[in-house]
Amino acid sequence: MNDKPQVIRDTDDDARRQARILLRGARFAAIGVIDPETGFPFVSRVLLGMDSDGAAVILVSGLSAHTTALLADPRASLLTGEPGKGDPLAHPRLTLQCKAETVERDSDTHQRLRSRFLARHAKSQLYIDFPDFRFFRLRPERASLNGGFGRAYHLSSADFSIPQINDDLFECEAALLRELGGRHPELATRIATKIHGAPGGDWRIAAIDSHGLDIVFKDLLIRHEFVTPITNAQHLLLELPKSVYAVP
Repeated sequence: MNDKPQVIRDTDDDARRQARILLRGARFAAIGVIDPETGFPFVSRVLLGMDSDGAAVILVSGLSAHTTALLADPRASLLTGEPGKGDPLAHPRLTLQCKAETVERDSDTHQRLRSRFLARHAKSQLYIDFPDFRFFRLRPERASLNGGFGRAYHLSSADFSIPQINDDLFECEAALLRELGGRHPELATRIATKIHGAPGGDWRIAAIDSHGLDIVFKDLLIRHEFVTPITNAQHLLLELPKSVYAVP
């Protein structure tokens, strides 16, 4: 009989949800790459965005060491999860292993990522169009979630994937967000303060996908995950306000 405690727990829906929030709710991340000259790991910090399919997005200068490394070897790791008070190791964190995909500047993908990145990081307007800056999509391969002491999980790429729906939900994200904001101007603030306990302010919805919303105010970011994925734009416009305003 083996009484040795199990180090890795079985991955359940709560673990998947926590991992998604740690990734999609992160404004920045530590990134690990392979130095092409020495073969040693090289770690830096990057602003983090998200594509609508669940891939992480970074905007980097061609002069940076991690850009050179990614062009030589697309393997990378991200670390997200900010420590709070007390022992830093007692707080949840996510290590994500990814494959980097370059994004051509004149592509539709670049335009989509540019709009989404600016909505999340408004100050990047200062340099986002510099000729030496480029986007990478970081496609999740596998991940390790440490939810605190005794709460370790392994996750697959499928746990981070956001299904693409053949609907107007992603085809005109900006217009959909304007319509949602026009109908319910206090919706983002209510989600932030009533559901997530955030301070009051001029919160706004920066991005949307079938799994949730990204809500921002100044340098604060909240990832609000839906209880069940939405199926189309009409579902979002009708059901999201109903569920949020049901919270006292």
